Formats: sequence, structure tokens, C-alpha cells
Amino acid sequence: MRIDRTHRPWAITAFIVVIVSLIGYLWYASTQPGGPRGGTAIGLTFGIAGYAMMLFEGLLGARKKVPVWRLGRMQTWMRGHIWLGLATLPLILFHAGFAFRGPLTAVLMWMFFAVYVSGIVGAILQHYLPSLITSRVPLETIYEEIPHIRQQLRDEADLLVENLGDEAEHDDKVRFREAYQSNIRPFLDAPQRAGAALADEQKSALVFESLFRTVPLVLHPVLTDIQSICEEERQLIRQRKIYHWLHVWLLVHVPLSIALLVLGGVHAIVALRY
Repeated sequence: MRIDRTHRPWAITAFIVVIVSLIGYLWYASTQPGGPRGGTAIGLTFGIAGYAMMLFEGLLGARKKVPVWRLGRMQTWMRGHIWLGLATLPLILFHAGFAFRGPLTAVLMWMFFAVYVSGIVGAILQHYLPSLITSRVPLETIYEEIPHIRQQLRDEADLLVENLGDEAEHDDKVRFREAYQSNIRPFLDAPQRAGAALADEQKSALVFESLFRTVPLVLHPVLTDIQSICEEERQLIRQRKIYHWLHVWLLVHVPLSIALLVLGGVHAIVALRY
């Protein structure tokens, strides 16, 4: 999701929450005998508010799983997820009084920092990925459809080589098919194979330039179509690499967030009970 003007209301709301909380904390810290602590009424208020925001952050996953729920637009949830998530850090620090008391609290705080930093990384990725994909992958497709699209490209190239037509000489068609099988088909089978010349745009241009010089003019239209297929394959490679970073981020951010919510609930129960 790109961060643009539509985020302004959420950004302003988060800013107001932080400023009001900061003013309240400064007054509270200056008047509380023994310094601020999480077990006081105001400390608990900060903790409850911070954990409530964390629960809202976690509900985004449930909202994505059930898109038919009429609980607001997904874009609205995403904006709230970003900006309320940023506002959560000062609330949790105000709750703790900037001190990590006890092993469970220390583990929770370090886990919280990890979730917070990974969330910022995710927001940066989601802001820049769309423009990166647009510039580097003009023929972007649905990520889950990439294996199917790759199979279609291979089938299309095979069909072009199989049906070369009667205009070309038999020997020329044999050489063309041999060149295809040795230079092009391996790339379409395993485009990310180490050292594949056609995976690099400049090296691919040199390969096809050489083929155009050796292939009869009558077969140039077919070679041009195959060159376009290879370019589509390279774009699919780029798209997969870009999305790979987003998927790696999710594998870090989501499990940590779930663990943080569970341990945060345990911390709240233990603190209130004992």
C-alpha cells in the first residue's frame, strides 16, 4: 500500500494520540511518588490502550481471511494498521515507565521492538514495491498464476518451433529447432538456473542478435516472437524476486506478532492477578 494523502486522517489521529499521551505521561511521571510504574491506574491505562491497539493490528489478519465481512474497506484497515501501529510504541513505553522489570517483561519488550521494526520495514516495502513492479515488470500478472503463465509461454514457444511453415528449407528448420533446444528451451524450463545467458537482458540480446544473423529471413518473425516470450519470462523472474522479499517479511512479522499478542495477554493476566 502506497502512503499518500489518503493516509492523512490516520496520521493526524496517531499524532494526536501520541501528543496527548506524552503530556499525560509527563504529568504522571512528575507527580507519581517512586516514579511511573505499569501497575498504577494511569500505567494500566497506557497498557490497556497499547494492547487494544495491538489487538486491532492483529485483527487485520482476520479481516483479510474473511473479505466478505462488512467491517469497513480493507484499505481503511491497512491505513489504521500502519499508523496506529506506529502510535503503539510510545504507549507501551509509557506503560512500562521506560523500564523492563522482570524476565517476561524484558522478553515482551524485545519482541515488541522486533515486531515494530519489522512493521516499519513492511510499510516501506509496500510503499515502494508497486512502483518498482510497474517500472521493472510492465507485464505484471497475479503472483499465484506465475507457474501457469510460465507453462503457457513454454507451450507457445514449442508450438511456434514445431509449426515453422513450408516457406523455410528443411535443413534451415532443423538447425533452427536445434538452436532452440540448445539455447532457448533450457531457459524456459529453468529460467533461474545459474549462468543462464537468457536470464540477463544484455546477454539475451547478444544471443538473439547472433541467431538473427544465422537464421534465414523467413524465420525471423518466429524468432522475434520467441524473443518476446523470453522477455516475458524474465519479467516473471523479476516479479517473483520482488514478491519474495514481501513473503520473507511476512514469515518474520506475522509469527512474531501472534506470539506478542499471546504473551501480552499472559502478561496482562499475571500482572492484574498477582
